[in-house]
Amino acid sequence: MFDQPPTPMVEPSENTNSNERLRYAIERDTSSVQPAEQFELFRNWHTGIAEVWPFQAETPSFPAHQTVWNLGNLTFTHVKAPDAPYGWRHLSKPMTDNWCLHLPLPKSPPLGENLEVGDLGLRSFTDPFECVSERTDHLALCIPRNLHFLQSSRIEVHETSKRFLTDYMLLLHRSLPDLRNADVPHIAAATTSLLAACLTPSRDHIAEAQRPIEASIMNRASRTVAKHLANPKLAPDWLCRELGVSRSSLYRIFEPVGGVSTYIRRERLRKTRDALVDSSDGRSISTIAEQWGFMDPSTYSRMFKKEFGISPSEARAEGWLGVQCVRPTDGAHILRNLLLGNS
Repeated sequence: MFDQPPTPMVEPSENTNSNERLRYAIERDTSSVQPAEQFELFRNWHTGIAEVWPFQAETPSFPAHQTVWNLGNLTFTHVKAPDAPYGWRHLSKPMTDNWCLHLPLPKSPPLGENLEVGDLGLRSFTDPFECVSERTDHLALCIPRNLHFLQSSRIEVHETSKRFLTDYMLLLHRSLPDLRNADVPHIAAATTSLLAACLTPSRDHIAEAQRPIEASIMNRASRTVAKHLANPKLAPDWLCRELGVSRSSLYRIFEPVGGVSTYIRRERLRKTRDALVDSSDGRSISTIAEQWGFMDPSTYSRMFKKEFGISPSEARAEGWLGVQCVRPTDGAHILRNLLLGNS
């Protein structure tokens, strides 16, 4: 998935505006050439890394897109390719000696559905490897072999580590477009620490990787909560079993947002809020509240007002959404709701 070895990690130079949004190191698309030439261009992207060949004798077109992010001494790539299968084989003498974490992705899922990713793999470009692409899109993280924790010729990724690394790669993929140049050294350091903890576990490596590991768990937990928000079984103990983490770990991760129970309750309150301001939803307030687990009307009304500053009936009557109708009672209260609305 890469056409050049990663560059050494550097701090933002004087010529680089650290506040500018991070840009792709490489972005290219096969649409720049005629359809009959598109697969050949796609093949050339991987020169010096791997041999790529089509499974069909003729490929009338091969619309593909590649974006590459330079993260210090790491390189992160997203490849979007059509459904046409193609072969991939490592070269006997590649131009670069790197490990590569590879995550197959499907096409973008329908709105509201979870992304069903493929099995995470770790390969060295210098090791023999051949496969047929089974997914259309791919994420790949290229890691230089000279990092201190990658000196071994054989590295196995255990299932627990696969889960962490898969979630982290998805989180990184979503986060990169919003990063600034100044964030690169911190992201590179956090990613390297996480890789060390997952690929060569030790007490020191795990301690260094605690923050990115917890960020990955928090990301997976928030997606699990969103998926099961209407499930009456959704509670801290159920979430621990679903995520495979201890209660103490879960509580520590959710502590900055008020705790896991508070987080679940807040997300459910937001669901009721969205329904209340929807003019096409004519259900009663109590029916909406019960859908999201609030069975006692007075308790629900009290929690809603504490969270958003107005009662459920006022929210419905005023068509209130977000913080547009927050009443100016005091600055801290308004700021709190604004921060909640943006989080």
